[in-house]
Parts: sequence; C-alpha cells; structure tokens
Amino acid sequence: MAARPLDPFPAAWDALVDEIGRCTRCALHETRTRVVVYRGVPRPRVLFVGEAPGADEDREGIPFVGRAGRRLDRAIAEVGLTASDFGVLNLIKCRPPQNRFDRLAARTCRPYLDRQLELLRPTWIVPLGAHALAALLPGAARITDAAGTAFVVGGRHYFPLLHPAAVLHRPTLRPRWEGDLQALRARLES
Repeated sequence: MAARPLDPFPAAWDALVDEIGRCTRCALHETRTRVVVYRGVPRPRVLFVGEAPGADEDREGIPFVGRAGRRLDRAIAEVGLTASDFGVLNLIKCRPPQNRFDRLAARTCRPYLDRQLELLRPTWIVPLGAHALAALLPGAARITDAAGTAFVVGGRHYFPLLHPAAVLHRPTLRPRWEGDLQALRARLES
C-alpha cells in the first residue's frame, strides 16, 4: 500500500493543542507533568483511541510510549499501517493518579476528543479497551464481545480492540488479540 501524502495540521489544531495544554477544568491538571494530546499524522486513516496516559506518557507528553505503547506499535505494524496512516490519542489528556480511570476527567475532556475527531477526520476509529469503547459508542456491547468486530455508527467506522495493557497483564488474551488484529488487517485491506 502506498504512503498517503501528508496534509498539514490546520491552524485550528494548533489552537486546540494550546487550549488543552492550558486546561485546568479538572483536578488532574494539578498532578500532571505534561498534557498528552496526540501522536500521528494530520489526516490518519486509522485513529487508535486509548483511555488515559500512564507514567511514561505523562513524563514524555506523548500517548502510548510505555510497554502498552510498544505492544500497540507492533500491532500497528502487523496490520500493515505505516507512519503516514495512523494517529494515537487518549480520552483523558492528563494522567490519573495510580492510572485509575477518572470518569469525571473523561467527561471533562470529551469536548477536546470531539474536536480532535472533527479535525483529524479518520477513516477508522479503533477504541482500545472498555473505557474508550464506552465513551465512543455508548450502549455498545462489552469490550470482550465487541473487540474484533467492525461497526458503522453515525457515519463513522469503528473497530474496537482489547487494550494492549490488558494483553500484557493477561497473556491468555494474546490469541484473541492476535485474531482481532488479523480481522482488522483484513478489514483495512478490503
């Protein structure tokens, strides 16, 4: 598959990144080291959406750079995506203490996520894990039932996956993860 030409980020993106960087709307701003906004291209074919930054992400200011990020990067390569094909972000832009999902922060960050989706306009959205799936597709089946299945909702294409951290912590999930990645690759190639 040929690499797609890169569009520049629009000025509205730069303004959004600046706004997120100055955000004090919830308590997480008090404990963050860095805001974690996005890594990827301006018009990703596939956008991976995680839950919240961890310690490595908070330190570097980049989503999915720790162990789960390395697992995700291997998965991205396995499904045949190149650096010009994808983007990665989280629902929550600041690290929650003890990496516990913060529902209030997720609600607070939701307008940022919606604006990111509007500006990035991905062809496919891949929710990673239960919280990302529930935020993006309220009323969807549990992640263990929905992962590996394509959905079209509101004109957007979704393909949920288990969170890569879950696969690291529960090796018994690895065959499921690998099968779901093959299904995603097949979907992207069709």
